Amino acid sequence: IGAIGMDKIQQRRIPVTIITGFLGAGKTTLLRYLLRQTKQRLAVVVNEFGDVGIDAALINGCANCDGEPAPVIELANGCLCCTVQDDFLPTIEKLLAGPEPLDGIVIETSGLALPEPLLQAFHWPQIKHRTLVNGVITVVDGEALAEGSVLGDLEAVEQQRISDPSLDHQDSIEDLFKEQLEQADLVLISRADLLSPVALQKAKNYLAEQMQIVQPQKQVPCLEIANGEISAELLLGLTRSSLPVDNEEHSHSHPELLAASLSMRGYWNRDGLEEILLKTAINPMDLLRLKGRIPINGKALPLQVQAVGRRLNMWFEADGLRADQLELVLIGGNPNSSLLKSSLEALAVKD
Repeated sequence: IGAIGMDKIQQRRIPVTIITGFLGAGKTTLLRYLLRQTKQRLAVVVNEFGDVGIDAALINGCANCDGEPAPVIELANGCLCCTVQDDFLPTIEKLLAGPEPLDGIVIETSGLALPEPLLQAFHWPQIKHRTLVNGVITVVDGEALAEGSVLGDLEAVEQQRISDPSLDHQDSIEDLFKEQLEQADLVLISRADLLSPVALQKAKNYLAEQMQIVQPQKQVPCLEIANGEISAELLLGLTRSSLPVDNEEHSHSHPELLAASLSMRGYWNRDGLEEILLKTAINPMDLLRLKGRIPINGKALPLQVQAVGRRLNMWFEADGLRADQLELVLIGGNPNSSLLKSSLEALAVKD
C-alpha cells in the first residue's frame, strides 16, 4: 500500500482517549468540562460501579457538537478490564456502526480499572483497524498525594483487600496506582486550587518519585488542574508512542468493594443533611465513595452529592433526572442503603 493509501486508512481510524484514576480522583469532572468546550462529535463510554448511573446522568447534562448531546453508553456490569470481551468490545463495535460518523471516543474507566487490558483490547481483529488509541490520561487526587497517599482512605480499602481470603494478595492499591501511571501519556493533579503552595509541592514531589519508578525513560507531562479545567485540544490531541502487542489474558485482582444504591421520591430539607450523610453513612459504613443527588425543598435544582472518604462536597446543579427523584450510590466496606433511608426519612418534607 502506498503512502496515500496508508493515509486514508489512518483517517478512517477513530481516535480513542482513555481517562483513568481512582474513585473520586476527578475523572467525571474532567470529562464534563471536556464535553462542554469541545465541538467534536464524541461518544462517551462510562464504566460505573453500582446500579445507578450517577456519573452518566451528570455527563448527559453536558453537550458537544454544537449543542447536540454526546452519545453516552453506561457499562455497570463490572470493571471494564474484567469484562473486555463480553461488554467492552461489543460496545465499541456498536459505536463504530452508528449512523453518524464520530470524531472520537472517550472512555472513563471505573476507579479500580487497569488500563492495560483495555489497551490490549484495541488489538482485537474487529476493531484493530478502525480505532487508534491517542492517549491514556491518569487523574490523581492532589490532596491525597500531598498527604503521601494515593487516595483519601487508603487504609480502609487496603484492610478490606487483606481481610478477604478470596483475593490474590499480590495486587495492592499501590500496584494499581503504579499501573495507572505506567500507562499514562498525561497525568493530571486534581484539586490543585485547594492546596497551599507547600502542599502542592509535596504532591508534585510524591508524583515525580512514582513516575521515576514506573516510567524512568519517558518524560510524561504532569499538570495541575482545578475543577477539571484544561484544554480539550490537549486532552484529545495526545500521541501515544506505543501499545501492548500481545493478546495474552491479563490476570489481576481488585480490592474488594461493595456497592449499594438508594432511590426515593420526594423533597428533603437542607438543614441537617450533611450531618446525616457523615454520621449515618460515610463514617460508620467505611464508605470510600458516596455520590448522587437529593431534591431539596424550595430549590429548582437538585443537590449534587460527592464524597471521597470523609471529604464531602455538595452543590446545586441540573442533571437531567426527574426533579423529585433521590438517587445515591454507596461504595465501600459496609454500605447499608436501608439504614441511610431510615435516617433520611426524618428530613423528608411531609405532604
